[in-house]
Amino acid sequence: MSGPILVFDSGVGGLSVASAIRHHLPHAALAYVCDNAMLPYGTKPDAWLVGRIVDVCLAAVDACNACALVVACNTASTLALRELRSRLDIPVIGTVPAIKPAAMTTRSGTIGLLATSATVHRPYTDALIRDFAAQCQVVRVAADGLVTLAERKLAGLGLDDALLSAELAPLWAHPELDTVVLGCTHFPLLIDQLHMQAPRQIGWVDSGGAIARRVVAIVTSMAKGSGPGAAWATAPTPALATALSGYGFAAPQGLEVRAVPLTLR
Repeated sequence: MSGPILVFDSGVGGLSVASAIRHHLPHAALAYVCDNAMLPYGTKPDAWLVGRIVDVCLAAVDACNACALVVACNTASTLALRELRSRLDIPVIGTVPAIKPAAMTTRSGTIGLLATSATVHRPYTDALIRDFAAQCQVVRVAADGLVTLAERKLAGLGLDDALLSAELAPLWAHPELDTVVLGCTHFPLLIDQLHMQAPRQIGWVDSGGAIARRVVAIVTSMAKGSGPGAAWATAPTPALATALSGYGFAAPQGLEVRAVPLTLR
């Protein structure tokens, strides 16, 4: 029998994607792996990250005999999808910001892109905007602090409302803005807080549903789930176990990955 669908992220952001996959495939077995020892990815050199992402994903795929790999991280998707697909004989599904659906649903023609610094400034983001939102004004906002807030929320820790407000403030400088792309998988985990912070009705658009529909379309054989899904982390902690348990995963097992100094890649 085929193994589970494996969801990978640098931290807990991929849980928003795992939730969407469960909605579309409620009986499928899911597994989760995060490289939280190296969180955040956005501060690391691209060449080093490619090797690190491949090492973590290959180790986790082998550990759970995955039938498919979902790279639920924008940074990892832009950097390592080609290498992962060349090294694995299972489907590999990536993540990109939901620029296209946002451009299709905006009424005012002004949309926001809320993402990490790495995603906001990458050439692939320029290409998405050029190809699918050329007719729109796109307000790009780097909100790296939201990653930390999402990690804290899922660990059961308090949220810094002042930081949340400061991260979102550049969006509200554009009164015509009516749609915001959540360009990091961590951000949908804060959706309740985002709604409360918005000064008016805003359409929040993320990639989780599109990723889940892609999984449904291309993964034809998978194990059925029963009980909590298996999980791995490069730095297991009680806080991470708390976050994973809230999304139907067992406490994470430690995943050993070869250590490569940052200066060598």
